[in-house]
Amino acid sequence: MKENLYQKVKKVEGEKFITIEDTESLSTEEFYKFIKSLLREVPLNIEHLTILLGSEFPSEVEDLLSDNQFEKHDETVFYHCDLNQVQNKGGSFELKSLHKLSEEEFKQVWIRSAHGSLNAPGSLNIEDQMESVKKELGEMYKNTCIAAFKDGEAIGVVMPHIEPGTKEEGRFFYFGLVPEARGKGVSVGLYNQGLQLLKNDFGASYSVGATSVHNKPMIRVFDKNKCTLTKKVKVYKKTFKGRSK
Repeated sequence: MKENLYQKVKKVEGEKFITIEDTESLSTEEFYKFIKSLLREVPLNIEHLTILLGSEFPSEVEDLLSDNQFEKHDETVFYHCDLNQVQNKGGSFELKSLHKLSEEEFKQVWIRSAHGSLNAPGSLNIEDQMESVKKELGEMYKNTCIAAFKDGEAIGVVMPHIEPGTKEEGRFFYFGLVPEARGKGVSVGLYNQGLQLLKNDFGASYSVGATSVHNKPMIRVFDKNKCTLTKKVKVYKKTFKGRSK
């Protein structure tokens, strides 16, 4: 029974976090059983557990999460993009992966890109996020960690990859602009350039993107690139403190 429940959802596990997606595949009764099982088996190295809760669940499910020390963190919208239908918008920014940049250089651009983000603050620092990228993607992480440049100046990061466990689902581990590049009309073109990378270099046939409901600029980027809204979920997080490793 437990195995069947886990097969219905998507589990993303990083260095210190677990995220559960696609909970809408569970009935209310199944969700109760799933949470009970999940909390019993959280590994000791995990510091943050995130549940993406489908909007169709009754309020009692949110009460269950609250009773188990989950806190509502944000609301997130998901978008789907058929890469065969994406039009090339002529993004011509210089892209440098870790084959051309040092890891430290890339992380500095990533930190700047995350500064002042309209998404809810993440639970992990940049070092932990980088370790999660390495764990999730293996050696391919060097192809994924890409900084974008315009006229020699870093403008942001775009991190395309094939979602582990799939062959054709493209995602971005992160996408963002440094503060100086925001509001200058570059985000749509850079995201489009990232979609082209997913299709042509990574072999994806579609992409899945997500952002906070409060991140209106990113929602416009999805819309301008003809991505389709598929669902809205509530983000619940539980933090484990003082656990022995």
